[in-house]
Amino acid sequence: KLRGVFTGWVQRTFQSTQAATASQNTCAADDKATSPVPKDCLVCSYNEWDPLEEVIVGRAENACVPPFSVEVKANTYEKYWGFYQKFGGQSFPKDHLKKAIAEIEEMCNILKAEGVIVKRPDPIDWSVKYKTPDFESTGMYAAMPRDILLVVGNEIIEAPMAWRARFFEYRAYRRLIKDYFNSGAKWTTAPKPTMADELYDQNYPIHSVEDRHKLAAQGKFVTTEFEPCFDAADFIRAGRDIFVQRSQVTNYMGIEWMRRHLAPDYRVHIISFKDPNPMHIDATFNIIGPGLVLSNPDRPCHQIELFKKAGWTVIQPPVPLIPDDHPLWMSSKWLSMNVLMLDEKRVMVDANETSIQKMFEKLGISTIKVNIRHANSLGGGFHCWTCDIRRRGTLQSYLD
Repeated sequence: KLRGVFTGWVQRTFQSTQAATASQNTCAADDKATSPVPKDCLVCSYNEWDPLEEVIVGRAENACVPPFSVEVKANTYEKYWGFYQKFGGQSFPKDHLKKAIAEIEEMCNILKAEGVIVKRPDPIDWSVKYKTPDFESTGMYAAMPRDILLVVGNEIIEAPMAWRARFFEYRAYRRLIKDYFNSGAKWTTAPKPTMADELYDQNYPIHSVEDRHKLAAQGKFVTTEFEPCFDAADFIRAGRDIFVQRSQVTNYMGIEWMRRHLAPDYRVHIISFKDPNPMHIDATFNIIGPGLVLSNPDRPCHQIELFKKAGWTVIQPPVPLIPDDHPLWMSSKWLSMNVLMLDEKRVMVDANETSIQKMFEKLGISTIKVNIRHANSLGGGFHCWTCDIRRRGTLQSYLD
């Protein structure tokens, strides 16, 4: 009996000691979680122009045309509606896609040659149909990391998105984000919308560009305020100040979520433009240096005096040279100004856009010329195709 009592006491004591040790380890982990960011954290970016050290570049592989739903109709031009109706849920034209893939591979090689670490999302079969309690759809692509990821300091924020075809796009980036998290980065996922019918104005009256102008001027968009939604590409960073537009994919609830989440260290400013189809800010208003911004002359900013009074230089880029017959299924010609700054004095720019190259050279910025004309057709320029993970710089204010 004594031996049994003693054995039981030893086991209970050992288990209690194990539990105490685990508790101490948990407390230690908690202490570590609230300590400053580790020196080896791979994520740190405050603006669009500090020296670029690491970047995610998207993939065109397996890209599919999104189904022609109401939110897609509101974001595309009438001349392409037949394309979406015919090919929704299927691959983009194979030959075109093959050329786009080759262009992006070359872009990655050039970035590496410039000393930048390049990471890529995982390839996924986007043709697989999925269903939630509120909708069903096929996927689209992981081509534009700028649309879904926003880096603010050492934090990666996953955007909730607004297109049903992009609901599960985050899956392509999860491997990378887990690696960054394990290096010490913060990782935030914004509230995932249900994307129920109530999120969209099912009777959004689009028949022409004139309709779009009228609706945008009235502050009417295809997305409602049913729940928060936003694409990361509607935000652009300048240190402590982050600028955002209300668009077809970003609603005021989404902007307010970001404002509360980032306060008090960052200030989120809503700006607007004379734009018939606002969707993603970086081909309309692209900040390329401290107090230096490219402002689209076709889409003037209603708050431009805010920047001029702060001493910023506002530059209107030249008219794009891309020919009218080149397919741009999800974007405008103004992707010419959708450039990627490698630092204040180096910019990655379209090899075909000689006019904007000359503009940069006059500003004392050397141009790294890359041809991604077929990749443009999928809806993005260099800024869209990338998400800068690490830039060598510190948090500053450029607006005060």
